[in-house]
Amino acid sequence: MSGLRKGGIGTTVVLAAGALVWISPLALLVVTSLRPLSDFIGTGPLAWPEHFTWANFSEAWRVGNFATTYRNSAILLALKVPVGVLLSAMLAYALAKLRIRFRRTIMFGVFLGLTIPIYITIVPVFIMLRGMGATDSLLGLVGPYLAFGIPFEVLVLQSFFRQLPDELIEAAKIDGAGAWRIFWTLILPLSLPALVTVAILDAVATWNEFLFALIVLNSDANKTIPVGLLNFQGQFANNNTGLAAGILIAVVPILLAYVVLQRWIVGGLTAGATKG
Repeated sequence: MSGLRKGGIGTTVVLAAGALVWISPLALLVVTSLRPLSDFIGTGPLAWPEHFTWANFSEAWRVGNFATTYRNSAILLALKVPVGVLLSAMLAYALAKLRIRFRRTIMFGVFLGLTIPIYITIVPVFIMLRGMGATDSLLGLVGPYLAFGIPFEVLVLQSFFRQLPDELIEAAKIDGAGAWRIFWTLILPLSLPALVTVAILDAVATWNEFLFALIVLNSDANKTIPVGLLNFQGQFANNNTGLAAGILIAVVPILLAYVVLQRWIVGGLTAGATKG
């Protein structure tokens, strides 16, 4: 028992040390954002500041134009995430529970999307959007975001749907329910943990996406948060405390989402891994 106890203590110490190392960049970012620039330059980036200030955040909010970029990112989330989750759920349900022709071929085609690097599609996607007149528009980003988000979402949801008992679906069919009614009234309510998980991960990916937004969006009025952070080049080239404040403003919603909804994320990802 003493050996097990020592092993447990050792494991705890190792995990605690790993957690400290993992969270240290965030802690350094927070401390730097609250330091005066003169203190940062005079004592160095790793020294504890003599006093703290909130002035960096107000200046960073102004320079980063966060009032506009927050709004644009929120609009993009509202447009893309519900549509992506719904389309992924319908496709995953069809692949997991319905008898359709060429099911394996369709599945292979969807999952093939996971292997395509986003970088090699930048030029053709931009040419296509320009031909459609959809550049410098939030709506123009919805299509590419859906194309690259749906394969992963289908992979997660299909794994979950396969674990749902077929007896429930057969009972609903006996009661006269069709495929659509079963999907809306039975499958979706039972799949709430997986749906929430997919929605959270999709929202985080959409919020943080930079490359497509940088290429497609040109005007300041349409920029999202990751692209808006480029405003700190020049103004804050040597102002590390202001840049740290801007980065923290940008990542706060994502950090809060993970802290509040981590139970859903873990539960949804592991729900389809075991049969219940």
